[in-house]
Amino acid sequence: MLKALKIILDIQEIDMQMIQLMRLKTDRQKDLANINAVKADLQKQSEVKAEEISDLKVVIRSMEGDLADVKTKIKKLEAQQGSIKKVDEFNALSHEMSQADRERVAREQRLSEHIDKLAIEEDALKAINDSLKATISSSKVLETEIHDAVDKINDEGRVLKAQRDRMVATADPEVFRIYERLLRNKKDRVVVPIENRCCSGCHIMLTAQDENLVRKGERLVFCEHCSRIHYWQESQALEGTVVATKQRRRRTTKV
Repeated sequence: MLKALKIILDIQEIDMQMIQLMRLKTDRQKDLANINAVKADLQKQSEVKAEEISDLKVVIRSMEGDLADVKTKIKKLEAQQGSIKKVDEFNALSHEMSQADRERVAREQRLSEHIDKLAIEEDALKAINDSLKATISSSKVLETEIHDAVDKINDEGRVLKAQRDRMVATADPEVFRIYERLLRNKKDRVVVPIENRCCSGCHIMLTAQDENLVRKGERLVFCEHCSRIHYWQESQALEGTVVATKQRRRRTTKV
């Protein structure tokens, strides 16, 4: 195995942990964003409903004014009945009173419908506000848990970053540059072993010549299919690395 890959393998293990932490952090932040989105949606519904109720009240006040005018008109017409002497004038006044009364009934009906609608809308607003309060109350504990989890992830990330920085300081600069470029592209393991003459990254069969080059460990060998860096996992050069420790654990588990 190329000696420069030993430290890169340990750096890679740290990077995999950091990538996992970042994914967990992203998931937790999405959970928080979903909670805030629910609260924002309920708040918006409340504002829209409150505005609808306000507009409806304006309409009702206008209808009440119109109804009051019709009732005043009817009273005036009734007051005129006693002073009318002629039959045709009395009949005309009675007809006008009948029309006014029908208008009164129609306006009262429409006003009643709007008042009923107002009651329904106010109940709906109350339900929205109750839901908003309940959501705010119930989400406090969850939000605290999420913030605590993110803080813990950040703390773990800082510890891993410090470990990584110490390792990077001892790594071959050129090999590390190549490793980082591959890592940025794939966001996954980019230094992988050959298993049964297959790249364990893309699982494509390799040639015997490729395998021999990896076994020799004289230079970096890249997968022709996925561009990952290959190493020979049975090499004694792995001793002392995190990868070797994980392999021993797997073998122990199988036994």
